Parts: sequence; structure tokens; C-alpha cells
Amino acid sequence: MANLLDQLKKITIPVADTGDIAAIQKFTPRDATTNPSLITMAAQMPEYQDIVDDTLKGAIESLGGDATEADVVTLAFDRLAVSFGLKILEIIPGRVSTEVDARLSFDTEATVTKGREIIAQYEAAGISKDRILIKIASTWEGIQAAAILEKEGISCNLTLLFGIHQAIACAENNITLISPFVGRILDWYKKDTGRDSYEADEDPGVVSVTEIYNYYKKFGFKTEVMGASFRNLGEITELAGSDLLTISPALLAELQATEGELPRKLDPVKAVTMDIEKISVDKATFEKMHAENRMATDKLAEGIAGFEKALVDLEALLASRLSKITAEA
Repeated sequence: MANLLDQLKKITIPVADTGDIAAIQKFTPRDATTNPSLITMAAQMPEYQDIVDDTLKGAIESLGGDATEADVVTLAFDRLAVSFGLKILEIIPGRVSTEVDARLSFDTEATVTKGREIIAQYEAAGISKDRILIKIASTWEGIQAAAILEKEGISCNLTLLFGIHQAIACAENNITLISPFVGRILDWYKKDTGRDSYEADEDPGVVSVTEIYNYYKKFGFKTEVMGASFRNLGEITELAGSDLLTISPALLAELQATEGELPRKLDPVKAVTMDIEKISVDKATFEKMHAENRMATDKLAEGIAGFEKALVDLEALLASRLSKITAEA
């Protein structure tokens, strides 16, 4: 009997949710995603110190001898996620998601500018934009920025997505892909209800992604659904059939080590026959639905804050490493 990962690959595209290049080599996914927390974690691993150091040295060279340490760190910070992305693209055949600075999540214009800059960095390294997804938080402002980038032929991945209102707004703006967060939704409900656990088929994160998937397929939206942020194997198997699932190396290994039947749970043919109400989400509707959804309100704010902290930590790490490089020179 085939393992669960091999069976999953027949109906869903598994994506590696990591900045760990060795893990990506092990599981050979088509695509890979990163975020500030994952990049910060990978940047601290000894085996990737060369990537960090080369990025810092490249920043020094670009800025010249008169650059301050702060200037070097800022430039290296802007380039590091792309440096990891380039290494990942040497391994995978598909796309890598690279995230815009989370501190720009409520600034449409700045997000558009940063998205263009990220694409320019990849293109300067010889990578075409069709292999890159610009990852943006699913605020109203972020979705509008993604809509602008999509019209320019820059594909986007809308992350920190917790509610159907965010998903519909993305689809109506022709966003390439969304990453609804399964595990973080579960975390919120466990804390809010005091429950220790949920059966996989009633897991609130699974229920949310299933609702989004069925809505998209019912009404013919082309935006891809990529479930993310998994806490256990059951969440993944309950979403078998989703367009994509981005999965941590630990859970990819568990899927690979587990044998058993993996039935398809999400099916576009079945979704078309479902009785689902279609709604339109403009800014006022988005804000109203978001305010009424305590979970989405809490988790979006928490997610942005977490990514912001990871970015601050990354800047400190780069400053520390630069001091060592300077001292050694």
C-alpha cells in the first residue's frame, strides 16, 4: 500500500513550508513557501551561514566603503529572503513564495513597491517572475496591492487568511493563490472554547478551508486554495483534494511514513452541485464581516505582529553577523 504522501500527490500539490533547503531536497515538492519566521529560523542554522554572509557581503559591495552598518543591514535584510528563494529555486521545479515586509500590511502603495522590488531582484538573478509568488497579508489594503500587482503580471499569494470574507475579496480581485491558515484557526477555537481537541472532520480550520474551497469551485473562481499552518495529520487528510497544501517538513515526513487509504475529501465536481449563496465583498462588507469575526480579527492582528517580531529579530541577527564579518576583515 502506498504511503499517504504519494497518494496525496495524485490529487493535491504538496508544497514545502520551510526555509530549510535540506528538507526541500528530501521531499522534492513542486513549490515552496517561506515567511519571516521561517527565514529567521533558517538564517540561524549553521548550514546556511554562507547564504547570510554572502548576502551581507553583497550589500557591502553594492553600497561601497562609506556605507554605515545600519545601511548594510537594511539592504541585506531586503535581499535575504530572495537569497533563500534563489537557493530553493535551484531545487524545485515550480514556484517559491517570498513575503513582503509585514510592517507594510496596511499600506497598499508601499506593498506594491516592495512587491515590484522583490520581482526585480529575482529577474536580476535570471529568474522569471512566473516562478515567484509575492506573499502579502490578507488585509483589505494588502488585497488591493495584490490586485495591482496581478494586473502587472506579478502573481501573489495572500497569507494570514482566516475568514471567507478575505477569501472572496481575493477571488474577486483575481489573486493567483490564497493560504488559509488551518492550525492557527484551531488554536484560537481551542483557547476560546476551552476544548482540548477536535475530531479532524469538525476541526474549525478544516471547516473554514472546506467552505472556501467549495465556494470557489461552485462559482468558478480561478484563485487557487492552498491550506497552510497545519497542526496534525488529520487536518491534512481531511483537506485531500485541495488545489495545494503547504506542509512543514515534520508533517511531510509523517505523511511519507504512514500507510493507509487516503480518500479525496474536497472535490470540484461535488462543489458545483452545492447550495451556496454568492456574496460580493467590497470594502465596507469586508470591514463589517471582519469586525464580526472575532477569530479572524484576532489571528490576523496576531499573525502580522508575529511576522513583524521575526523581522526585528532577523535585523538583529544580521547586525550581529555583520559585526563579526567586519571584525574578521
